[in-house]
Amino acid sequence: MMNNTPPIRYQRKITGMSAILLPMLSSTEIDWPGFRDHVARTSDAGLVPAVNMDTGYGNLISKEQRLAVLKETQHVTDGRPFIAGAFVGDQSGDALNMDAYRSRMDEIMSCGGKPVIFQSYGLTEQSGDGVLEAYSQIGKHSGGFYAFELGEMFAPFGAIYDLDVYEKLIQIPECLGAKHSSLNRQLEWQRLAIRDSVRPDFMVLTGNDLAIDMVMYGSDYLLGLSTFAPAEFAKRDAMWESGDNDFYQLNDLLQYLGFLTFRSPVPAYKHNAAQFLKARGWIETSLTYPGSPTRPDCDVAILTEILERLEA
Repeated sequence: MMNNTPPIRYQRKITGMSAILLPMLSSTEIDWPGFRDHVARTSDAGLVPAVNMDTGYGNLISKEQRLAVLKETQHVTDGRPFIAGAFVGDQSGDALNMDAYRSRMDEIMSCGGKPVIFQSYGLTEQSGDGVLEAYSQIGKHSGGFYAFELGEMFAPFGAIYDLDVYEKLIQIPECLGAKHSSLNRQLEWQRLAIRDSVRPDFMVLTGNDLAIDMVMYGSDYLLGLSTFAPAEFAKRDAMWESGDNDFYQLNDLLQYLGFLTFRSPVPAYKHNAAQFLKARGWIETSLTYPGSPTRPDCDVAILTEILERLEA
């Protein structure tokens, strides 16, 4: 019902976290200069770089590539904050592999980042109590982490927790925030209401690339879409904080980009990101990591038109 829509929170300061695309020179070679430049560009814009996320093919890259990404990010950020995905691959029916999660967290923390806990079958196929116990163990080991609710349109091992589990999750002291990727406004609004009543300092990080105006209602963000245009997202956020009505026009254009690139199959947005960043002259090729779905070449003309409007 309309009366359940939360109030708009004008002129709030928005925290933006941006998933970094891992650019490729070939099917086997990473574009390290392009990657380093993009991490620096994102951090310089005032957004928190998020590496080894889905946008960075965190579920596909090798251990050696994953560790190299962390080392490169540590060097580029030079003490500025960054976060990184802690991904544990498994199969449906597998038990929770807490040792693997600890190992991933140690890799991230040793480079100065904070972990974002990707879901796995072993995590999400447990009971609610089992899920909460797992996050409690993760918190004790990490000292500070971000949770991640992932809709199945993004990954088959993802799950959106029921509200009772969510309310208890955000009361784990070491859980600093949670990315919410259901692509559903109402589910996110419910989480904002719980946050406000239970733990106001907790960060609800919208992962809804189809509703990036969720920041108007009190969400912060951790988005793949912002990798297309980190400075433009930072500019939009500053407009909201200052009360500049041009926020709406820029937000609409960025949302147009989101509607185009996050259409089905959703994971193919990474190819659009590579096409867009190549059109900006920021990376060498529009290749994606092997195993990631692609978009048609005809998308480039539409992406170029959006880019021209952004840069006008």
